[in-house]
Amino acid sequence: MGLGFLFPGQGAQVVGMVGDIGAVEGAVSSRFEEASDALGLDLGDVVANGPVERLNQTEVTQPALLTTGIALLDVWRLRNGAEPEVVAGHSLGEYSALVAAGSLEFAAAVVLVHERGKLMQGAVPAGQGAMAAILGLDDAVVEECCQGIDGTVTPANYNSSGQVVIAGAADAVAAAIDACKTRGARRAVPLDVSVPSHCALMAPASDPLAELLSQADIRDSRIPVVQNYSAAASTDRATLRDNLLRQLVSPVRWAESVGTMAQSGTGVFVECGPGSVLAGLARRIDRSLSVHGIGTLDGLEAALEACAGL
Repeated sequence: MGLGFLFPGQGAQVVGMVGDIGAVEGAVSSRFEEASDALGLDLGDVVANGPVERLNQTEVTQPALLTTGIALLDVWRLRNGAEPEVVAGHSLGEYSALVAAGSLEFAAAVVLVHERGKLMQGAVPAGQGAMAAILGLDDAVVEECCQGIDGTVTPANYNSSGQVVIAGAADAVAAAIDACKTRGARRAVPLDVSVPSHCALMAPASDPLAELLSQADIRDSRIPVVQNYSAAASTDRATLRDNLLRQLVSPVRWAESVGTMAQSGTGVFVECGPGSVLAGLARRIDRSLSVHGIGTLDGLEAALEACAGL
C-alpha cells in the first residue's frame, strides 16, 4: 500500500505549533533559521511567541506553515521514516508539497509564498472579502446558492462530501450563507480569514504572481504532485508552474485530489503540519484511508511506528 504526504494550508497555524518536537529536534530550529534569513524577519519567534494577530497575517502565515511542514519532513527523514510515493498540499500546502517533491528549493519557496501572501492581501481591501464553510449540502446545491447571489461568491474549496468552503465579496458571502441555510445546510460558518482565497477577487494578484512564478526555479518533481487545480498528478515543471497560478483564482478540488491518490493505490498518508484538519477530511472522503499526523512528538512517534513497513 502506497504512502502519501499531505501538507495543510492556511487555518492550520497556531502559536507554539510543533514546539514539543522543536525542543528535541534541532532540525526544526535549523529550518526556521534558514527561513528567517531568507525573509529578513524572525519567523521562528513569531511562531513560538506570537502575537497571534501577527502569525495570522497571510504574508507571515504562508511562510510559517511552509517552514513548519518542511521542518517536520526533515525530522521524519532524520528518523528514517518511509519516503512518500506521492504528495499533495491543500491550497498554500501545494507549495510545501513541491518542496517535498524536489521541484522547489526551500529558501526560494519561503520567499515565494511570502510575496504571494502580500499579493493576495493587497488584492482585496481589508473587510471587503470573506469565506465561509458550508456543511451538509451537496456541492451542486452550494453552487446553485452562489449562482443566485448578486455579487462575487463561488465555491473555493471542495473539501469533502458535504463540506464546501465559499469565498467572495463579504456581502455576497453573507447572502450565500443565508441561501444555503434556506436550502437545508446543517451549518454555515464564517471563517476568520484575512483574504478570500481561490475566487475571482484574487485576479489582481494573478499577473504579478505569474511574474514571480516565471522567475522561480521550478523543476520536474522527483515524485508525483497531485495539484489543487486539476486534481491530477504531475511531475512536469511547466504543468506544476501553470497550475500553481491557476489555483489562485480557482477552487481547491481536495476531495477529488485525495480520491486520485487513493485510486492509484495510496492508502496511508502522513499529515505533515500542525493539527489534523486533513486527516479529518480524509476520513470523510474515504473511510478506508489511514492518516497519521506528525505535528506533535507523540503523533510523530506513532506515525513512524505505523509506517515502518511501507
